[in-house]
Amino acid sequence: MQNVVNEGLFGRDLKVQRSLDYARNVASTRAPVLIIGESGTGKRTLATYVHQISSRKENPLSVIDCSGDSKDVENQILGHRDDETGRFNKGVLETCNRGTIILANVDGLEEVFQKRLYQIFQELDDYDLDVRIIATSTKNLSKLVGSGRFYRALYTLISGTQISLKPLRERVEDIKLLSEGFLRDWGIESDITDEAMNKLTSHYWTHNIRELQKVLESSVQNAGDTPIDIEHLTIGERKVINSIDDDSDGDIKLMSLKEAEKLLIRKALIHTSENRTQAAKILGVSIRTLRNKINEYRQDGSQFFLNLR
Repeated sequence: MQNVVNEGLFGRDLKVQRSLDYARNVASTRAPVLIIGESGTGKRTLATYVHQISSRKENPLSVIDCSGDSKDVENQILGHRDDETGRFNKGVLETCNRGTIILANVDGLEEVFQKRLYQIFQELDDYDLDVRIIATSTKNLSKLVGSGRFYRALYTLISGTQISLKPLRERVEDIKLLSEGFLRDWGIESDITDEAMNKLTSHYWTHNIRELQKVLESSVQNAGDTPIDIEHLTIGERKVINSIDDDSDGDIKLMSLKEAEKLLIRKALIHTSENRTQAAKILGVSIRTLRNKINEYRQDGSQFFLNLR
């Protein structure tokens, strides 16, 4: 069962409150919803919120990460037979009947699968299936449609109602409220000093609320039973990474080819705010190759790749 979303953790910014009002209004309808915002702005949380305040709240909610391999996405939606056991695993269309499906990172759908997904949704009525679709995207899908990178009919189907979420760095006044709200939500009574709060409000939050949450989690551990002060914050820190400098003629520190590959992939993902499709283009590899590499590094226990959305 999904945890109930705390409205207070969205913040009080005027535009965010308008987005929340819009979400409340659309929740009572059957209309599909498209939520757009940068990585970490709370798109999936807002999608869950829409489900929880709708008439479908007592019915199932499932999340599908569309940035995965298209075959895996299709199997999750339609179901598939297990090669080893022969048992058929039901897809979310069946298990979530009369409920809600969140298509997370829909902008990461492989282009060859977008038309297929549209056809699947078009056939729902033929099988007496009733699911509500809420999609999230880090990109402006209408621009992707215009450039021919997103199937227009699928865009029209999922974008009946659009809600956008504002980046955290554009609503600095919410950082104090959100920080204190997270601590209360975790049952932690620690205070945050003025110096620490000033550093939090002046930081450029690339990954928005998700990044703030992770910073606070580590800061609580660093502070222990004392108030969270500036030295407890982990923002602005960078690990020293050995690298090869082509212009140097002496003290270069070499790394293995695998380490260099991992470093390049990490840099590309950071540069693109973890957008795998865009990172793959920068690296000159297929999205499938990039996903395989990410899974490989996760199996190795690399923390950065374990924390990827």
